[in-house]
Amino acid sequence: MIEAAMIWNEPNNKSHWDPELDPDWSRFARCVTLAGQAIQAANPAVTRVLGGMSPIDPLWLQRMGGHGALDHVDVVAVHGFPLDWNLWQIHEWPAKVAEIEAVTDKPVWVTEVGVGSFGAEEVQVFGVETTAKLLVGRVPRIFWYSLFDLPQEWGATTRHREAEGSSYYRHFYMGLIRADGTPKPGLEAYAPHAADMGLMQWFHYQDPRLDDAVAWMKRLGVRHLRTGLSWADSFRPDALGWFDRQMEALADFDTTVTFCFTPEHLGPGAHHTSPPHDPQQIADFCAAMIERYAPRRVEGTPPAFQPALT
Repeated sequence: MIEAAMIWNEPNNKSHWDPELDPDWSRFARCVTLAGQAIQAANPAVTRVLGGMSPIDPLWLQRMGGHGALDHVDVVAVHGFPLDWNLWQIHEWPAKVAEIEAVTDKPVWVTEVGVGSFGAEEVQVFGVETTAKLLVGRVPRIFWYSLFDLPQEWGATTRHREAEGSSYYRHFYMGLIRADGTPKPGLEAYAPHAADMGLMQWFHYQDPRLDDAVAWMKRLGVRHLRTGLSWADSFRPDALGWFDRQMEALADFDTTVTFCFTPEHLGPGAHHTSPPHDPQQIADFCAAMIERYAPRRVEGTPPAFQPALT
């Protein structure tokens, strides 16, 4: 079932939101406000999560508060990859959470945390075990990124590949399972924590890994999952058919669904990181997805997935 809806992904990261088109994040804040209102109207039982910030930045969060966006979310979220991209050490995780707690009274979720195996698979084992020790019981939700390595032929979604240099290739080694389907040692390290430390796994349009992912997550005893439904993908052929298949397959997990990515033809930047011309459109997409996959329950009806008729 859908327990939470996240509004965008890493909006203070230029790979996911274009700061040149929205330098003070006021346009993003307007999207959050309208989307938060729309999600609450569609189903007030769904927890609304502000898109996970990366880097972890209390000043950015205060800016969102100044724009009024925090009035329309229930949870704030952070992302961190201290052994791969961030300029801080893994043992600083509790302090990083505390930085955000100091500027908001809302719960803080860690909706992406990961350690890749780019340098050595033993590093990922250390990362899994240390992350669990530091964060399980410290925050209400943790989502490990990710279950599967990203196949190198797919490419990583990032706007600053050249600036990342060799670090770009770390994107392909963040999974607990290799692209060929074989498990890494990190998977064995993760298994004892699966019930407490959920998984974050993006499923691409028509992703062939969906059924294998469900089988692995059930085998591991995963309860909490974070994934996404892309507004940009909603304009692809048979997009609703794919969305239906994805959400039906994930129905047994407590799922946080991330709504993000602007269709190229609906934003001034002609790119998925662009603010939309009309922020009401992302709000309408969020409402439609909640009404379809997490409709407000009528008393006495089962909480089953039933896609709406089109």
